[in-house]
Amino acid sequence: MRITKPQLAGVDAYRYSGIDRSLLSRWVLGPFWTWLVTLFPRNVAPNTITLLGLCTVLGNVATMVALDPGYAGRDLGTWVYASWALGLFVYQSMDAIDGKQARRLGMGSALGEMFDHGCGECPGLEVILAGHALGLSRSWWTVASQIASLTNFYASTWEEYHTGTLYLSYFSGPVEGILLIVAIYALTALHPDHNALWARPVCALGGQAGCDLAASVDDALGLKNGVRLSALPVNVAFMVFGAVGTVSNILTSYYNVVAARRKAGKPLGPPLLGFLPFVLHTLILVSWLHAPAGGGVEIVHDARFLPFLGYWGMSVAYQVSQLILAHVTKSPFPYWNGMMVYSLFGAVDANAQWLFGHEPYLQSSPVAAGVFIKMSFVIALFNYIRFAREVIWQMCEHTGIACFTVRHKDKDGRWVQNDEVKKAR
Repeated sequence: MRITKPQLAGVDAYRYSGIDRSLLSRWVLGPFWTWLVTLFPRNVAPNTITLLGLCTVLGNVATMVALDPGYAGRDLGTWVYASWALGLFVYQSMDAIDGKQARRLGMGSALGEMFDHGCGECPGLEVILAGHALGLSRSWWTVASQIASLTNFYASTWEEYHTGTLYLSYFSGPVEGILLIVAIYALTALHPDHNALWARPVCALGGQAGCDLAASVDDALGLKNGVRLSALPVNVAFMVFGAVGTVSNILTSYYNVVAARRKAGKPLGPPLLGFLPFVLHTLILVSWLHAPAGGGVEIVHDARFLPFLGYWGMSVAYQVSQLILAHVTKSPFPYWNGMMVYSLFGAVDANAQWLFGHEPYLQSSPVAAGVFIKMSFVIALFNYIRFAREVIWQMCEHTGIACFTVRHKDKDGRWVQNDEVKKAR
């Protein structure tokens, strides 16, 4: 992908703006992050800190894939879930202090914004891990969690594009949401039942009295089997809580966009069109996921589910990255991309029997579908890495700011160390 001269002019004009309303950030985590960044020497680039945080999450995923490659929900043991809690907390901390390091070194730029958001596009990875820790794994609840998580991320980026400001509410995914998942991992590690812990009814947390109260409410409301409060598992209750949070964050994002548009005297309708690409892509992916193959086995219920989630996450990461690039380059809103077309092709092929009355050409059996889905994940991963490499390289060349080292271009166009590094020596 080639960044045009008008887009590079937008990069020069870019200025970061953020508002964090989290009380936890202000009074607890903020002071901790301010102290933590001082432990990093001045010759460590901000993007290196960001990458370090991403590597901890990738390490967590690698552990899960090595021990449960089929994503069957096996008990992985105390040390695995404990390492997930530590890794995610480290990721959050690194994601929080990379900007502080940039300000220490005077390296804040659109490049940092792109790289930070690019490495921060791991909601899909955490959905995989959280689904496993909650004992949900191969279930439609994991699909619902994937949709909710990616919707949150897309809505936040959509909001930043239209307002020019990154808003973090009183309860946001990057702060309270991550800490909540860290707590889930920690409890899963400490409890002897591990991920089976979350399958017990919520009412059991209150003992027999809690179960009796829930049963009374069920009877009073006339609730039948399947929707009775007394049978509601903890993990499903957590999914419901997440859905409420997702709706709340979307409404908050829309409110902020409306306020910004009214202040600028712009129409309120056009920004809503920006949700259509995400909604359409999500519907395409769900239709692909729901398609039967070779005996009527849905993808979600077998080993193909894990690589499909990987493909889903990478294809949406690419979609969101294009939106971030449009934001920092002051470009028109990106309404479509190549991965959406690829997803449509996969979904149409998988549903060929229903659409056209004949077997899929490429996914005619579970084995063939598995090969195609794994290949699709590799393609999506390669496409995302290609996009990131090309964009980062062009931004580094244009801004004269190195990505992983504390260097800049001098007046002769040569890469030299920043004065901060020389002082550190």
